[in-house]
Amino acid sequence: MLLSRRRKDKPVPVPVPVTGPDPRVLGPSSTAQTLNLLPIPAAVVERGAHGLVFESVNRPFRLAGLGTTADLSPVIRQLGARIGSFLDSDTNDCEFDWELGDAVDARFFRVRFARRSTERDNGRCLVTLIDHTSELRTQRSLRREMLTDSLTGLPNRAGFGEDLEAEIEQGGIERFAILVINLDRFSRINACMGGLAGDELLISVARRVKGALRGHDVLARTGGDEFAIRLELDEGLQDALHVAKRIQNALTSPFRLSDFEIRVDCAIGIAIGEGERGDAEELIRHAQFAMKRAKKSGRTEVYQTRAFDVVRQEFSIETELRRAIDNGALALNFQPICDLASGKIVSFEALARWTTESGIALSPVEFIPVAEESGLIVPLGRWAMHEAARAMAVWDARAGGDCGVKVAVNLSAIQLQRDQIAPMVQAALEANGVDGRKITLELTESALVTDPDRIAQTMQALKDLGTTLAMDDFGTGYSNLAYLQKLPIDVLKIDRSFVSGMLADRDKVAIVRAILSLAQALGMQTTAEGIETNELAQTLAALGCNYGQGFLYSRPLCIDQAYSLLLERNA
Repeated sequence: MLLSRRRKDKPVPVPVPVTGPDPRVLGPSSTAQTLNLLPIPAAVVERGAHGLVFESVNRPFRLAGLGTTADLSPVIRQLGARIGSFLDSDTNDCEFDWELGDAVDARFFRVRFARRSTERDNGRCLVTLIDHTSELRTQRSLRREMLTDSLTGLPNRAGFGEDLEAEIEQGGIERFAILVINLDRFSRINACMGGLAGDELLISVARRVKGALRGHDVLARTGGDEFAIRLELDEGLQDALHVAKRIQNALTSPFRLSDFEIRVDCAIGIAIGEGERGDAEELIRHAQFAMKRAKKSGRTEVYQTRAFDVVRQEFSIETELRRAIDNGALALNFQPICDLASGKIVSFEALARWTTESGIALSPVEFIPVAEESGLIVPLGRWAMHEAARAMAVWDARAGGDCGVKVAVNLSAIQLQRDQIAPMVQAALEANGVDGRKITLELTESALVTDPDRIAQTMQALKDLGTTLAMDDFGTGYSNLAYLQKLPIDVLKIDRSFVSGMLADRDKVAIVRAILSLAQALGMQTTAEGIETNELAQTLAALGCNYGQGFLYSRPLCIDQAYSLLLERNA
């Protein structure tokens, strides 16, 4: 029991913290012993007659190469002023980070000054250092990997943006331009020749582009087949255009991949820094936007605010058009197609009309391209087909049977690719009780070349429903006589660009006469668009054209006005 009691009463030693001992344990006689208990570099510094001196340093301090005498120690040389300020202050401790050495062999310490409050007037403090070099080097290495493209060794998207942001903060955005390069046909090369060949091509392209740049330009790989360049401008836009030309010249020579020699073209977009406060990410986005325009135009494009505003407007139209389709806010108008010989109406072309929520009437020229690009052309086309069939049913009902005309509906090339056209048309006919012979479907030449075999099957399925097929805007697209011979086309519509002003242009007359002769040889009927005068209508009739459409007969009308015009002209 006595032994047990003594063990319980035995005092337990207090552990010493690794960041430095409690200054209260540092008495003059025990300083050296206490410092040597610490596993980290530590020293007691005091003011001497001629400056700061070491009262004592421990073994880790000496092994770290921090010196044994104050005059030769980097701690005193570099931190002496901070130590002096601390001794003159009223604080008992402070901590900060310290980098020792040059960039290659630098070491990083967490430094702490500490003293007892009762020793403020003694000019004496404890300095401890914790080495964080390995941790910081690991962090920097990982960060460098995160900001670097592993394939080419160039900065990646994040690294490029971060570097550009830092440069803009130092020198302003006006000094810089961004070039974005996108490789043509890379996806095909990658798919056909394999990923290794694609990687080899990217590395080769990076080397050539790097060789075309100036010494202070920065190249980065910002995407799969996309590169970006930061340029410092001396002469404004001309510098950027000159570099773009050098890059295009560098890529002129074919690249050798396996047994093939392949030439790779590129699209280049340029954005110039503007404004007092620039944003790096915005500048990169502008260059990418210009690059996408370059892919369409085939030439180097420079970002312009007006073009960007146009795209914003298209997004606005897309948003409102989607609501309009969902809410049934569009309407169909109908323009008559007349027999040139008798002047009677034989058909109406259904044309979509849209007035926005703000009361602005948008032309189809404005919203149809947006609908095609966004995919809204599919629901829009389905709506137009059902509305046209409904109008046909209404006219027949008013006439007490057959009103004597057809209705023509346009089919977009995009809709032909993405939608099941024949089932869609059949559903519209059945829903409204309309015979397929009362419907004409108008297709453009561009729709035929996208997938000829599939389009041929679709057209045959439409013919099986009894519909009439017309080729719209003939002569303005990819005219291919083989398509005319093979496909079940009933009507050729001569584009208004050949008809308008035809009487004063011999070349247009020759073109129209050739189209009419071709249609007659193939057993097709013809419709001329854009007729605005009686003289023009009579001339076309004399040349053998069957039907005419244009403002001479009427502008597009609503469903009730169209029926009234039908009764008036066909009475």
